[in-house]
Amino acid sequence: MFCLLGPNGCGKTTLLDCVLGLLRPQQGKVLLNGTSIKDLDAPKIARQVAYVPQSHEKTFPYTVMQIVLMGRASYISMFSSPNPEDIEVAEQALELVGISRLRDRPYTHLSGGEGQLVMVARALAQRTPLVIMDEPTAHLDFKHELTIMETIVHLVRHTGLSVLMATHFPNHCFYFENSGIQTRVALMNHNKFLAVGRPGEVLSERNLGQLYNVRTKVMTWDLGDSHQLKQVIPISTLNNDLTYERMK
Repeated sequence: MFCLLGPNGCGKTTLLDCVLGLLRPQQGKVLLNGTSIKDLDAPKIARQVAYVPQSHEKTFPYTVMQIVLMGRASYISMFSSPNPEDIEVAEQALELVGISRLRDRPYTHLSGGEGQLVMVARALAQRTPLVIMDEPTAHLDFKHELTIMETIVHLVRHTGLSVLMATHFPNHCFYFENSGIQTRVALMNHNKFLAVGRPGEVLSERNLGQLYNVRTKVMTWDLGDSHQLKQVIPISTLNNDLTYERMK
Protein backbone atom coordinates (compact mmCIF):
# COMPACT_ATOMS: atom_id res chain seq x y z
CA MET A 1 0.00 0.00 0.00
CA PHE A 2 1.15 3.50 -0.81
CA CYS A 3 -1.18 6.22 0.51
CA LEU A 4 -1.26 9.85 -0.56
CA LEU A 5 -2.50 11.97 2.30
CA GLY A 6 -3.14 15.70 2.18
CA PRO A 7 -5.69 18.52 2.23
CA ASN A 8 -8.01 19.45 -0.62
CA GLY A 9 -6.22 20.99 -3.59
CA CYS A 10 -2.75 19.72 -2.62
CA GLY A 11 -2.24 17.85 -5.92
CA LYS A 12 -3.18 14.26 -5.07
CA THR A 13 -5.57 13.72 -7.97
CA THR A 14 -3.25 15.54 -10.39
CA LEU A 15 -0.43 13.19 -9.43
CA LEU A 16 -2.67 10.15 -9.93
CA ASP A 17 -3.69 11.48 -13.36
CA CYS A 18 0.00 11.70 -14.28
CA VAL A 19 0.59 8.10 -13.20
CA LEU A 20 -2.43 7.04 -15.28
CA GLY A 21 -1.08 8.87 -18.33
CA LEU A 22 -4.01 11.30 -18.45
CA LEU A 23 -1.72 14.27 -17.77
CA ARG A 24 1.94 14.83 -18.54
CA PRO A 25 4.14 16.25 -15.79
CA GLN A 26 5.89 19.54 -16.55
CA GLN A 27 9.05 18.14 -14.97
CA GLY A 28 10.28 14.64 -14.28
CA LYS A 29 8.79 11.46 -15.74
CA VAL A 30 6.57 8.54 -14.88
CA LEU A 31 7.99 5.05 -15.38
CA LEU A 32 5.93 1.86 -15.53
CA ASN A 33 8.21 -1.14 -15.04
CA GLY A 34 11.12 0.96 -16.26
CA THR A 35 9.39 2.32 -19.38
CA SER A 36 8.38 5.96 -19.70
CA ILE A 37 4.59 6.22 -19.75
CA LYS A 38 4.75 8.68 -22.66
CA ASP A 39 6.09 5.82 -24.80
CA LEU A 40 3.13 3.56 -24.02
CA ASP A 41 -0.26 3.64 -25.73
CA ALA A 42 -3.51 3.43 -23.76
CA PRO A 43 -4.00 -0.37 -24.05
CA LYS A 44 -0.47 -1.02 -22.76
CA ILE A 45 -0.99 1.34 -19.84
CA ALA A 46 -4.35 -0.34 -19.10
CA ARG A 47 -2.59 -3.71 -18.80
CA GLN A 48 -0.29 -2.37 -16.10
CA VAL A 49 -2.43 0.10 -14.15
CA ALA A 50 -6.13 -0.05 -13.26
CA TYR A 51 -8.18 2.77 -11.78
CA VAL A 52 -10.95 3.01 -9.19
CA PRO A 53 -12.53 6.51 -9.16
CA GLN A 54 -14.05 8.11 -6.09
CA SER A 55 -17.42 8.22 -7.85
CA HIS A 56 -18.92 6.93 -11.09
CA GLU A 57 -21.96 8.25 -12.93
CA LYS A 58 -24.59 5.53 -13.28
CA THR A 59 -26.08 6.59 -16.62
CA PHE A 60 -27.10 3.38 -18.38
CA PRO A 61 -28.57 0.24 -16.76
CA TYR A 62 -25.76 -2.13 -17.66
CA THR A 63 -25.66 -5.25 -15.54
CA VAL A 64 -22.90 -5.59 -12.95
CA MET A 65 -21.32 -8.31 -15.11
CA GLN A 66 -21.25 -6.00 -18.14
CA ILE A 67 -19.58 -3.24 -16.10
CA VAL A 68 -16.90 -5.63 -14.82
CA LEU A 69 -16.31 -6.98 -18.34
CA MET A 70 -15.43 -3.41 -19.39
CA GLY A 71 -12.21 -3.98 -17.44
CA ARG A 72 -11.24 -6.41 -20.22
CA ALA A 73 -11.39 -3.69 -22.91
CA SER A 74 -7.61 -3.58 -23.45
CA TYR A 75 -7.63 -7.32 -24.21
CA ILE A 76 -10.53 -7.23 -26.72
CA SER A 77 -10.21 -5.84 -30.23
CA MET A 78 -12.63 -3.15 -31.40
CA PHE A 79 -15.02 -5.44 -33.29
CA SER A 80 -14.82 -8.47 -30.99
CA SER A 81 -16.93 -9.66 -28.07
CA PRO A 82 -15.68 -10.97 -24.71
CA ASN A 83 -14.55 -14.56 -25.05
CA PRO A 84 -14.96 -17.34 -22.43
CA GLU A 85 -11.62 -16.38 -20.83
CA ASP A 86 -12.74 -12.75 -20.40
CA ILE A 87 -16.00 -13.93 -18.81
CA GLU A 88 -14.12 -16.25 -16.45
CA VAL A 89 -11.76 -13.42 -15.40
CA ALA A 90 -14.77 -11.18 -14.69
CA GLU A 91 -16.46 -13.93 -12.68
CA GLN A 92 -13.29 -14.37 -10.61
CA ALA A 93 -13.11 -10.62 -9.97
CA LEU A 94 -16.70 -10.58 -8.72
CA GLU A 95 -15.95 -13.51 -6.43
CA LEU A 96 -12.77 -11.91 -5.06
CA VAL A 97 -14.71 -8.79 -4.11
CA GLY A 98 -17.58 -10.86 -2.73
CA ILE A 99 -20.38 -9.58 -4.99
CA SER A 100 -21.10 -12.56 -7.28
CA ARG A 101 -24.70 -12.38 -6.07
CA LEU A 102 -25.04 -9.01 -7.85
CA ARG A 103 -23.89 -10.41 -11.20
CA ASP A 104 -27.14 -9.79 -13.10
CA ARG A 105 -28.37 -6.73 -11.20
CA PRO A 106 -28.62 -3.42 -13.09
CA TYR A 107 -25.71 -1.23 -12.05
CA THR A 108 -28.08 1.72 -11.68
CA HIS A 109 -29.99 -0.11 -8.91
CA LEU A 110 -27.01 -0.52 -6.58
CA SER A 111 -26.19 1.39 -3.42
CA GLY A 112 -23.09 3.59 -3.29
CA GLY A 113 -21.09 0.94 -1.45
CA GLU A 114 -22.13 -1.84 -3.82
CA GLY A 115 -21.31 0.34 -6.81
CA GLN A 116 -17.84 1.06 -5.46
CA LEU A 117 -17.20 -2.68 -5.04
CA VAL A 118 -18.18 -3.10 -8.71
CA MET A 119 -15.54 -0.50 -9.62
CA VAL A 120 -12.97 -2.51 -7.65
CA ALA A 121 -14.03 -5.70 -9.46
CA ARG A 122 -13.77 -3.93 -12.84
CA ALA A 123 -10.21 -2.86 -11.95
CA LEU A 124 -9.32 -6.42 -10.92
CA ALA A 125 -10.62 -7.73 -14.25
CA GLN A 126 -7.82 -5.75 -15.94
CA ARG A 127 -5.33 -8.11 -14.28
CA THR A 128 -2.82 -5.35 -13.57
CA PRO A 129 -0.10 -5.45 -10.89
CA LEU A 130 -1.09 -1.94 -9.71
CA VAL A 131 -4.48 -0.42 -8.92
CA ILE A 132 -4.86 3.32 -8.35
CA MET A 133 -7.72 4.40 -6.08
CA ASP A 134 -8.80 8.02 -5.74
CA GLU A 135 -10.59 8.37 -2.41
CA PRO A 136 -12.47 5.07 -2.86
CA THR A 137 -14.52 5.51 0.34
CA ALA A 138 -15.78 9.02 -0.46
CA HIS A 139 -19.55 9.45 0.10
CA LEU A 140 -19.90 6.00 1.71
CA ASP A 141 -21.56 5.26 5.04
CA PHE A 142 -19.67 3.83 8.02
CA LYS A 143 -20.26 0.16 7.14
CA HIS A 144 -19.52 0.43 3.42
CA GLU A 145 -16.36 2.41 4.11
CA LEU A 146 -15.14 -0.44 6.31
CA THR A 147 -16.21 -3.00 3.68
CA ILE A 148 -14.06 -1.27 1.05
CA MET A 149 -11.09 -1.13 3.45
CA GLU A 150 -11.46 -4.82 4.34
CA THR A 151 -11.68 -5.70 0.64
CA ILE A 152 -8.47 -3.79 -0.14
CA VAL A 153 -6.62 -5.56 2.69
CA HIS A 154 -7.88 -8.95 1.48
CA LEU A 155 -6.78 -8.27 -2.11
CA VAL A 156 -3.32 -7.01 -1.15
CA ARG A 157 -2.77 -9.87 1.28
CA HIS A 158 -4.00 -12.72 -0.93
CA THR A 159 -3.31 -11.61 -4.52
CA GLY A 160 -0.03 -9.69 -4.25
CA LEU A 161 -1.72 -6.58 -5.64
CA SER A 162 -0.12 -3.17 -5.13
CA VAL A 163 -2.39 -0.19 -4.44
CA LEU A 164 -1.71 3.54 -4.75
CA MET A 165 -4.51 5.31 -2.91
CA ALA A 166 -5.34 8.95 -2.32
CA THR A 167 -7.24 9.56 0.90
CA HIS A 168 -8.28 12.35 3.24
CA PHE A 169 -8.19 10.20 6.36
CA PRO A 170 -4.98 9.45 8.32
CA ASN A 171 -6.72 6.50 9.98
CA HIS A 172 -6.97 4.76 6.62
CA CYS A 173 -3.18 4.55 6.59
CA PHE A 174 -3.13 3.22 10.13
CA TYR A 175 -5.86 0.71 9.25
CA PHE A 176 -3.64 -0.89 6.61
CA GLU A 177 -0.63 -0.90 8.91
CA ASN A 178 -2.71 -2.26 11.80
CA SER A 179 -3.83 -5.07 9.45
CA GLY A 180 -0.25 -6.17 8.86
CA ILE A 181 -0.06 -4.80 5.31
CA GLN A 182 3.25 -3.29 4.24
CA THR A 183 2.24 0.37 4.05
CA ARG A 184 3.92 3.64 3.19
CA VAL A 185 2.37 7.07 3.25
CA ALA A 186 3.34 10.37 1.64
CA LEU A 187 2.20 13.59 3.27
CA MET A 188 1.44 15.96 0.42
CA ASN A 189 0.85 19.70 0.29
CA HIS A 190 1.37 22.42 -2.30
CA ASN A 191 2.23 19.81 -4.95
CA LYS A 192 5.14 18.43 -2.91
CA PHE A 193 5.83 15.52 -0.57
CA LEU A 194 6.57 16.79 2.92
CA ALA A 195 7.41 13.37 4.38
CA VAL A 196 7.37 9.75 3.22
CA GLY A 197 7.56 6.63 5.36
CA ARG A 198 5.63 4.13 7.41
CA PRO A 199 2.42 5.46 8.99
CA GLY A 200 3.78 4.88 12.49
CA GLU A 201 6.80 7.03 11.65
CA VAL A 202 5.22 9.77 9.53
CA LEU A 203 1.77 10.30 11.07
CA SER A 204 2.95 12.14 14.15
CA GLU A 205 0.96 14.80 15.95
CA ARG A 206 3.51 17.40 14.86
CA ASN A 207 3.36 16.43 11.16
CA LEU A 208 -0.42 16.29 11.13
CA GLY A 209 -0.55 19.70 12.77
CA GLN A 210 1.66 21.17 10.06
CA LEU A 211 -0.25 19.42 7.27
CA TYR A 212 -3.83 20.16 8.33
CA ASN A 213 -3.49 22.94 10.95
CA VAL A 214 -5.23 20.55 13.35
CA ARG A 215 -4.33 19.44 16.85
CA THR A 216 -4.52 15.65 17.17
CA LYS A 217 -3.63 12.83 19.51
CA VAL A 218 -2.13 9.61 18.17
CA MET A 219 -3.30 6.80 20.43
CA THR A 220 -1.91 3.28 20.70
CA TRP A 221 -3.77 0.32 22.19
CA ASP A 222 -2.15 -2.99 23.04
CA LEU A 223 -4.39 -5.78 21.75
CA GLY A 224 -2.17 -8.58 23.05
CA ASP A 225 -0.01 -11.06 21.11
CA SER A 226 2.40 -8.20 20.32
CA HIS A 227 -0.30 -6.54 18.22
CA GLN A 228 -0.96 -2.82 18.54
CA LEU A 229 -3.73 -0.64 17.21
CA LYS A 230 -2.96 2.98 16.32
CA GLN A 231 -5.54 5.68 15.63
CA VAL A 232 -5.54 9.44 15.13
CA ILE A 233 -8.03 11.34 17.27
CA PRO A 234 -8.77 14.94 16.15
CA ILE A 235 -8.92 17.45 19.01
CA SER A 236 -9.43 20.85 17.41
CA THR A 237 -8.22 23.13 14.67
CA LEU A 238 -5.21 25.17 15.76
CA ASN A 239 -7.17 28.37 15.06
CA ASN A 240 -9.78 27.17 17.53
CA ASP A 241 -7.04 26.51 20.08
CA LEU A 242 -5.81 30.10 19.78
CA THR A 243 -9.34 31.50 20.17
CA TYR A 244 -9.89 29.34 23.25
CA GLU A 245 -6.64 30.49 24.84
CA ARG A 246 -7.58 34.17 24.29
CA MET A 247 -11.01 33.60 25.84
CA LYS A 248 -9.38 32.12 28.95
